[in-house]
Amino acid sequence: MTDLSHIRNFSIVAHIDHGKSTLADRMIQFCGGLSDREMKEQVLDNMDIERERGITIKAQTVRLEYTAKNGETYVLNLMDTPGHVDFSYEVSRCLYACEGSILVVDASQGVEAQTLANVYQAIDNDHELVPVLNKIDLPAAEPEQVRAQIEDVIGIDASGAISVSAKTGVGIEEMMESIVEILPPPEGDDTAPLKALLVDSWYDTYLGVMVLVRIIDGKLKKGMRVKMMNADSDHLIDRVGVFKPKDTLVDELGPGEVGFFTASIKEVSQTHVGDTVTEFKNETPEALPGFKPVQSVVFCGLFPADAADFEALRESMHKLRLNDASFEFETETSAALGYGFRCGFLGMLHLEIIQERLMREFDLDIITTSPSVIYKLHMNKGEVTELHNPADMPDVTLISHMEEPWIKATILVPDEYLGAVLTLCQEKRGEQIELTYAGTRAMVVYSLPLNEVVYDFYDKLKSITRGYASFDYQMDEYREGDLVKLSILVNAEPVDALSMMVHRSQAEYRGRALCERLKDLIPRQLFKIPIQAAIGGKIIARETISAMRKDVTAKCYGGDISRKRKLLEKQKKGKKKMRQYGKVDIPHEAFIAALKMGDDK
Repeated sequence: MTDLSHIRNFSIVAHIDHGKSTLADRMIQFCGGLSDREMKEQVLDNMDIERERGITIKAQTVRLEYTAKNGETYVLNLMDTPGHVDFSYEVSRCLYACEGSILVVDASQGVEAQTLANVYQAIDNDHELVPVLNKIDLPAAEPEQVRAQIEDVIGIDASGAISVSAKTGVGIEEMMESIVEILPPPEGDDTAPLKALLVDSWYDTYLGVMVLVRIIDGKLKKGMRVKMMNADSDHLIDRVGVFKPKDTLVDELGPGEVGFFTASIKEVSQTHVGDTVTEFKNETPEALPGFKPVQSVVFCGLFPADAADFEALRESMHKLRLNDASFEFETETSAALGYGFRCGFLGMLHLEIIQERLMREFDLDIITTSPSVIYKLHMNKGEVTELHNPADMPDVTLISHMEEPWIKATILVPDEYLGAVLTLCQEKRGEQIELTYAGTRAMVVYSLPLNEVVYDFYDKLKSITRGYASFDYQMDEYREGDLVKLSILVNAEPVDALSMMVHRSQAEYRGRALCERLKDLIPRQLFKIPIQAAIGGKIIARETISAMRKDVTAKCYGGDISRKRKLLEKQKKGKKKMRQYGKVDIPHEAFIAALKMGDDK
């Protein structure tokens, strides 16, 4: 067991693409965690999807041993965190398990929105911070200006900020020394009953559920019987280990250490993230406070393309939920799509990642319905209900008014794109709160309806600013809004999966765009198909898919015109009858393409 004064637990916090994972690579290499032959880029990003997109989705931990200049050997437990706002829950969990943070700022980009959000989270957790300026080898790097910016915008002393290049390895040793000198060691009592925080858990095909813990007090040993206090279940530990970054078995873990254990846990539901792990029959007197439950922001339905895959989808979602505590779901049914799940996400990127993981890791083919947010319906009788799915909207005459969620968004943008960003926010019904400058960049704080942000706000923001704007948000309040349910009718039949809640001022534009898009996506039939967008009983937009023509008079050679007319009349009647009884199947691709409705029409 390591002496407490020689342990340092810290996480790396930064904005997206400021070099957190590359910096972690250099530290692993510097401490000899992996040989040069085993090294690869972003070694801690172990999901294919992370490597392809070049982003971190899951926080990863690694234990390094570093011999300082004073000759002492220190154990460093490093947690590499994601930068995207959609994965901020991962960041909050890691910060709770550490005593300090390395604040990484790109020396060419400076402080950005997510830098601020993550650094404030670290300060809320009473973290000691080590500011680091990364990418100093770039020609556009301006370390002095960025130092001044950190002091102005964040308000921490950056005079001693260490200049490093995670790519070339410059300044890594100096940074390691600062970690040992500046960051505080953990506190804990190894004679007290076991108290450990469950930081993360995931499913391994061979070992069952693997549990990542941070020991607060006591010791965790192989062969010990432990109890999960929240889940109220007990298990016998069969393996204890640490990640170096390969999993390495150890005899025991003491206070301040971070490691994993397996205990032949087969049920995913028994390991709640934030739970307290203690010794069975020798429990700690009080449980840890755990993590505050996550608030889902975006909701949508996920349905199996083949109804027979419903149980497989349920099982896969349970396994993903174990690994990603911010993802939640419940069963629902739809007239158009059958049995499926109503799922909650932290944002559109989160939705996209979950969808892709279900397809890749579990080989499932799924349909996603239109994303929506939670609305509050104030009924005439005085009660308040929540509306998750536009298809469940009650009769409008029973509702006195509706409220929608608003967010407080912080956007950092270079000066030349400011006009375009302000126009975009105004189009999305935004209200400006403040506009300040940090160097040559403007910091705009806007109040925006979440309903508008969910669809395509982030994509548009990136395209009008050529990727230079950074965006972060937090939930603010519910406000009354003039909202209507936009229904889509295909051949006079409502399509549940495509109904959505929109502001009355944008209903016609949205309905028209959706009808035009569906016209191109639905295959032609032998009869005319009307596609309509409606609010209640009022049709606000319509497109018609013309029927496929068959020349029924082809076999008529000469003779009286009435023979041809008779055949055409017969065809007309047949088509009318078809339209009455004909059923239009909307292909799955059409659903997905229609829901990706941006302004690309």
